[in-house]
Amino acid sequence: MQHREMIVIGGGMVGALSALLLANQGIIIHLVEKTPCIPPLASGAFDLRVSAFSAQSKHLLELAGVWQSLPQNRLCAYQRLQTWEKGSQKLTFDSQEIGIDALGYIAENSRVQAVLWQALKKCPNVTFYENREVKRIINTDKSVLVCLDNEQQIEAELLIACDGANSAIRQLLDIGITAWDYRQECMLVTIKTDCPQQNITWQEFRETGPCAFLPLAQNNGSLVWYHNPQKISHLKSLSNAQLKEVIKNEFAHLDFDFEVVDKGAFPLTRRHAQSYFKGSCVLLGDAAHTINPLAGQGVNLGFKDVECLVDLLLECSDLPMQILLKRYQWQRKPANLLMQSAMDVFYKVSKSDLGPVRLIRRSVLGLAQKSGPLKNKVMKYAMGL
Repeated sequence: MQHREMIVIGGGMVGALSALLLANQGIIIHLVEKTPCIPPLASGAFDLRVSAFSAQSKHLLELAGVWQSLPQNRLCAYQRLQTWEKGSQKLTFDSQEIGIDALGYIAENSRVQAVLWQALKKCPNVTFYENREVKRIINTDKSVLVCLDNEQQIEAELLIACDGANSAIRQLLDIGITAWDYRQECMLVTIKTDCPQQNITWQEFRETGPCAFLPLAQNNGSLVWYHNPQKISHLKSLSNAQLKEVIKNEFAHLDFDFEVVDKGAFPLTRRHAQSYFKGSCVLLGDAAHTINPLAGQGVNLGFKDVECLVDLLLECSDLPMQILLKRYQWQRKPANLLMQSAMDVFYKVSKSDLGPVRLIRRSVLGLAQKSGPLKNKVMKYAMGL
């Protein structure tokens, strides 16, 4: 493995984890990133962009040797998850029901990326190309050559594209996508509460879209508010004090007082690459698929891509690269499509105000709460167990 060379485009969480797991096996890694990671201040305010990391994602970060490097005062374990339709019975998932310590862990994306970069910087077999972009690719079934914006060239046996939803690599390779706009936006609001750190995350469904709460370390939290673009535009224009009053009046009920610290929003779109590879280039994470963030599965699906590809590269190294990449696509594309489709159905059904649909929704939530072993199976699947 020590004589193999691979190029990773994109140093976000998915790209950095891919690079580190492969570098730890002795593979020579060329990491290209146009926006280098800047470590966040230890005592800085919580970032807006946080993720709920499943048990499987935590395991991968442990395998990479970085989980223990995450500052404990910025990490929040949650033991319970609740979901309900406004006015209906709550469906509750509890880690104690399946005998584990936590359903997941909420952490800031920037801090996870920072510890991955810190570990990569210590690897002698990793070369960084910071503030650089790929301008041209010469791609064959045997190897790939990339030309950067400073005319530098890198050749390797495989290019791993982890450069996000608007992947420049996917476009250079002319890989088509299936995509649509949900005609909604998602607003994120970081708050500081007047109560101790909570251990529950919840989501209430409304015709206008879900409202959700994510606990953050100490007495902080993150509110997630789906609504139409006009409403979100108005909310963004408010001062933090004004936004607090609107949240108290229109958001799902909060049984604590709070202050708004920060806010931001992004549009909801779905994308799925028509192929996950071409020649000696392969797509991972958001470069291959984006999903409605309804169930917080985005980063976890990306990490499953990483695990699948790394396992194939290490365990099937005697296979031709084209067969290996086909296996990766066979394993990941249907699984990602299934999760995308399930979230789409759930999202559309949750927003319907038709009487029969609302009755079915409430009945399903009630039955699911009493389903016992089936509910536990769903819990374990979402966690990757």
